[in-house]
This record gives sequence, structure tokens and C-alpha cells, in this order.
Amino acid sequence: MAEAFIVAAARTAGGRRNGKISGWHPADLAAQVLDALVERSGCDPALVDDVIMGCVGQAGEQATNIARNAILASKLPESVPGTSVDRQCGSSQQALHFAAQAVMSGTMDIVIAAGVESMSRVPMGLPASLPFKHGHGFYVSPNMARRYPGVQFSQFTGAEMIARKYSMPRDRLDEFAYRSHRNAIAATKSGAFKGEIVPVAVRMADGTETGELHTADEGIRFDVTLDGIKGVKLIQEGGVCTAASASQICDGAAGLMVVNERGLKTLGVKPLARVHHMSVIGGDPVVMLETPVPATQRALQKAGMRIEDIDLYEVNEAFAPVPLAWLQVLGADPDRLNVNGGAIALGHPLGGSGAKLMTTLVHALGARGKRYGLQTMCEGGGLANVTIVERL
Repeated sequence: MAEAFIVAAARTAGGRRNGKISGWHPADLAAQVLDALVERSGCDPALVDDVIMGCVGQAGEQATNIARNAILASKLPESVPGTSVDRQCGSSQQALHFAAQAVMSGTMDIVIAAGVESMSRVPMGLPASLPFKHGHGFYVSPNMARRYPGVQFSQFTGAEMIARKYSMPRDRLDEFAYRSHRNAIAATKSGAFKGEIVPVAVRMADGTETGELHTADEGIRFDVTLDGIKGVKLIQEGGVCTAASASQICDGAAGLMVVNERGLKTLGVKPLARVHHMSVIGGDPVVMLETPVPATQRALQKAGMRIEDIDLYEVNEAFAPVPLAWLQVLGADPDRLNVNGGAIALGHPLGGSGAKLMTTLVHALGARGKRYGLQTMCEGGGLANVTIVERL
């Protein structure tokens, strides 16, 4: 069977809501990453067969096929097509899977998998809430409501359900959140992110440019203390999760250039990694966030691997109970998990996070001289993608 290789991986540094990159139109922000991938790989832009871009909030500035609009805002020629993917938080991880499948099939040789989300400019939930507000219906259909009577699908409720199921006290979640910031601080100070971040101009929400470049993840709290995290109020009365133990709202874009053997020969570059396994499954849409657990178990079985064979894991920190439950059930080594911090510290730009996490994973494998990395994330609707890569 043909192989799929990652030859370039890049991301913007995350921006806080209404922060340093909130003034960027998301198509223009994504275009910065597309241009960086072409430059880093040395690829003739006209050779890109397709751009597959994840985005959850496909409304407003992210509507009408954000992938194509990002191409038209980039240095890629008009001949390059693009399509947009919504698998909720796993959108750009799914974009990577589609890109890999395309080059493995031989129908394409060079594909960019990317993702973007400007949560400042297209607030979370807008594609559902705005039409509903104006009388254009809601995404829950009558048949769906009959199957799940009285259910309000909520990631917040799902996080609390997981915490209760696995007997996680608030202190454990707060300590994990503190760890996320400490790991992100250490990675930033050591320059671990330098090779993966595409510098972009600081552009505030009102369009003001400061003349500076945005090169560090804005969500990291360098003055973080465990006591400070413990002082944050609960999201739900009687619960255990707080804003401090949940992913941060974030603006950002990320991407990966994926090629097959012909693509490698055409570009004449050494691959960063090979896609070893990719899969996606559905689970309970009410708990919603627990599916990375069975998804990883199934992926390891299909790949003929054990969790001990994986050197580094990226499990998206949508809420602290998610990676903690994953660690508990899989019996995984916590020292291999999100070694450079996760979304609690770095932010979670929804449709951009899949490509963002893979970019960080590939670079972390290279920096540590490790072989296998696994990425998974919880997704709206009770879905979860799993990708295993091998550093080359």
C-alpha cells in the first residue's frame, strides 16, 4: 500500500479572544500558514493538488468554503482547489486523514491539510445560534429528539459526567490545569515551539497593528499559581470543572503538507513523519467527550500496537477530565502526555486544533528523538479521531 508522509508542519501562535491576532480575517490568517508550508517544503505552489481545511464556525467570515477563500488570500495560484471540513473539534485532524487517504490512493500527490478558527470574529456556536435566533430552526431534528428525549447536548455537562464517572475531585483537575501551564511555559522558554510557529503581525481587534510579530502563545499564564487556579469559580453549581481546567477560547491556524512517494520525489525533501494509522469512531453523544478512550483502544488494536509502544501522546485538553480519563483507562504514562502543554494553556481554536496538535507532536518527536506519536481528541456528537505517526 502507498504511504502518506508529512513534509512540513506549521501553526500560528494562539491568540486570546480579542487579543493579538483577533484583527486578522480568518482567511488571511490561514493563508499565512499555507504560504509557510509551501515555503518550508520548497514546493512549487502550482503542484498542490488540494487544500482540505477544518473549520467549525462556518459562518460570517468563515463561511462560503473558508479553504478556497484562504487559497485566494494566499500565494497559491487560482488553479489550486480547496474544501472545508466540519467534524467539530476534530475537523483539521480529519482534514489530515482525508489528505493522507487522497495521496495514498494515488489520485493526488501533494495535499495540504489545515485548519483555522477565529473565535474572536466568529464566536463559538454561532452557526447554530444565529439561525435559531432569527427563526430558521435548530440542528436537533424531531427524530433526534425522540431518540434522546429531554437531552440538551452540552460539552460542559459531558465533562462533568466524565469527572463523576471516574471519581475525579476538583483538586485533581486543578493540578492538571497547573501542569498544562507549567509544561507550556517550559516549552516556550526553551524555544521548543520556535520551529513550528509562523510569525504573523500583531493585529488587534480594531485592526491596529503594533509593528510587532506574534510568536508566542498568548493564553499561557506565565505567572500561574496553583492557588490561583483553585480560586476560579465553578462552571456549574455542584460540579468540579472551572474555566481554568477547560480549554481556552483561541484564534489560530495550522497546517501540514502531506505527500506520497511520488510527491517526495517531486519535492526532493526528507519527510518529517509517516502516517502509520488513522481512524475515527462514534460514541455516546450525550457524554460526548469520552470517545477518545475507546477510539484509542480500537486504533491500537488495529495498528497491532500497545500503549507502551507510543512515545508521545497529544490528547486535546478540551476539559481536564478528558485526558485524565484517557490516562486512567489506557494505563498510559502521564510523562508522555501533552509534554509541551495543552489547550488549557495554549488554547483550542476548534477547527484548527487537529492540525495544531499534530504540528506540535511531529516537532516534539523530532526534538526528543522519539519514534511514535499518537493524537486523539473529543469531538461534538460523541466522535473521536485517532492518528498515529512515525517520525522519520
